[in-house]
Amino acid sequence: MYARSVTYQARPETIDEGVAYVRDEVMPGLMAMDGCTGLSMVCDREYGRAIITSAWSAQEGRDAREQMMLARRQRAAEIFRARPSVDFWDIAVVHRHAPSGEGARVRCTWLNLDTAGLTHAIDAYRMTMLPALEELEGFCSTSLMVDLANGRAVCTATFASRNAMESSRTAAEGLRSRFAKDVRATVTDTQEFELALAHLHLREMAWTKLS
Repeated sequence: MYARSVTYQARPETIDEGVAYVRDEVMPGLMAMDGCTGLSMVCDREYGRAIITSAWSAQEGRDAREQMMLARRQRAAEIFRARPSVDFWDIAVVHRHAPSGEGARVRCTWLNLDTAGLTHAIDAYRMTMLPALEELEGFCSTSLMVDLANGRAVCTATFASRNAMESSRTAAEGLRSRFAKDVRATVTDTQEFELALAHLHLREMAWTKLS
């Protein structure tokens, strides 16, 4: 499985309009494309950051439809009053523990790591992080996506509510530190978001070999 994420450092006052545009225009267009398996959107209303992620069953399908999304991406840029930043990912781990609903929150952590150690990082995430995350109250799901070309990764953890996410911060910080040390990675950013749209249809997965 593969993903494309588009990030906007938006004006905070534009978030509602942007979410509505993605929900009503971008998502139906994407879901009509062969190979697209869904879309999610997270946003930070205080700081204005919005990230739209689409998932694809094949890398070729994702990349072949890049040009088709340019007009919608430009329209979103006009609404958010921000230029888009596009990242391409391999989806390495998907794990669902409980369903998420209205009010769910997402913590995203970005890392730099040696591409030679990616298989170990994926195994470590599956073997150590998943059981530890399941112990946190309100934990719903997690994913790990990797950028093979640039030695980058982003992991997400979804919680049922703002309170659940906030109460997990201390434990999550310890987990991040231990995981980064174990796989010799550098945490470059961590941010918490509202889960604005959740329509990703991904099977449970944990790869040990990447293409």
